[in-house]
Amino acid sequence: MSRLLIIVDAQNDFCEGGALGVDGGAAVAGRIAAFVREHGAQYDRIFASQDWHRGDTDNGGHFAVPPAEPDFTDTWPVHCVAGTEGAALHAEVAALAEELGERLEIVHKGHGIPSYSVLEGTVVATDEGVEHLIAAGGWDRIDVVGLAYDFCVRATALGATEAGAPVRVLSDLTAAVHPADIPALEEELRGAGVEVTAS
Repeated sequence: MSRLLIIVDAQNDFCEGGALGVDGGAAVAGRIAAFVREHGAQYDRIFASQDWHRGDTDNGGHFAVPPAEPDFTDTWPVHCVAGTEGAALHAEVAALAEELGERLEIVHKGHGIPSYSVLEGTVVATDEGVEHLIAAGGWDRIDVVGLAYDFCVRATALGATEAGAPVRVLSDLTAAVHPADIPALEEELRGAGVEVTAS
């Protein structure tokens, strides 16, 4: 049995000052880095996902195309275009990646399509599909942290649970686009069998 930590989309565009900044995003990135430095040895694998959208399309309707305005539910401002500074990991997590080297495995998702769950992504170094890795089983626990709580963290946790894995969301290592909706979100997660706890 083994343990997996999934760090979801701790990227510049999802932190304050980014194209789709979440209040508290930078602080979450710092807390995640500190958590991994203290507890990373407990995990057999650590993934850090990145939205990796194309810059030459609307990515299947994911980007709002002017004059349309983003609704911040299904359509969004242009963000996390592959290879840009906005798509880069936040400095705190990027420093962690430097420290861990190959032990922190990068996952890319959403290249040309809307993508929320990390299970839709691919491990860059090995070309492994995350969905296959989760569905293959053998996980004692999967912990999910990152940005944003009510979209990509939610989708990742629910997807991993649906695949039969025991999943925890470490809620203090997340931040939401719509903070007022967190109680309903956590009720949904618990109802689906996801454990919601603090780190």
